Amino acid sequence: MEFNSLYVFIIACLAINLIPGPDVIYIVSNTMKGKVIDGFKAAAGLGFGYAFHTAAACLGLSAIILSSAVLFNLIKILGAVYLCYLGVKALISMYQGKSSINLETKNERESNVLLQGFIVSVLNPKVALFFLSFLPQFINPNSETATQNLLIYGLIFSGLATFCNIIYALAGSWVFGRQSSKRYTRVLEGVSGVILIGLAGKIAIDGK
Repeated sequence: MEFNSLYVFIIACLAINLIPGPDVIYIVSNTMKGKVIDGFKAAAGLGFGYAFHTAAACLGLSAIILSSAVLFNLIKILGAVYLCYLGVKALISMYQGKSSINLETKNERESNVLLQGFIVSVLNPKVALFFLSFLPQFINPNSETATQNLLIYGLIFSGLATFCNIIYALAGSWVFGRQSSKRYTRVLEGVSGVILIGLAGKIAIDGK
């Protein structure tokens, strides 16, 4: 595992996970319905879900690495295309300025928030697709430690995602209760879009 690759990976993870999406809405909504501890439970449940997706992605991608490096590289290319698509989508959303965070706070306080968070994450096909698209970009299938690196990167991503979610559990209601929340969302969308497109471009250049 190269330090430069890990550095880029961490920056990309933080930029992606700080974008307010469905997970963030779920966490902040639970915080506002009950207490901050409910937001923590929601973040922890989602974190366990990320770990599940990490294990699933590692098992599937490891099997592919063992069977065919060519097939793994094909998945890597398709993943880069998907990341580019997400980047362009984020930039378009930023340009149009139509992003909005609608928090549901009218319902009663939920029970079993931890379990619900885990289920929400595990049953979200977009999370699985993202893991399969994102993790391979930092893996050399010819490396003897490819499988271990997949697991390490996946756990790092899960940890950083959970860290960002905990921050939102603490400060999300304050952030999204302000009039400047829309501008905040647009800035994060722009930064993430540039990073995702840049990552896809780097992959295209390295592949030549």
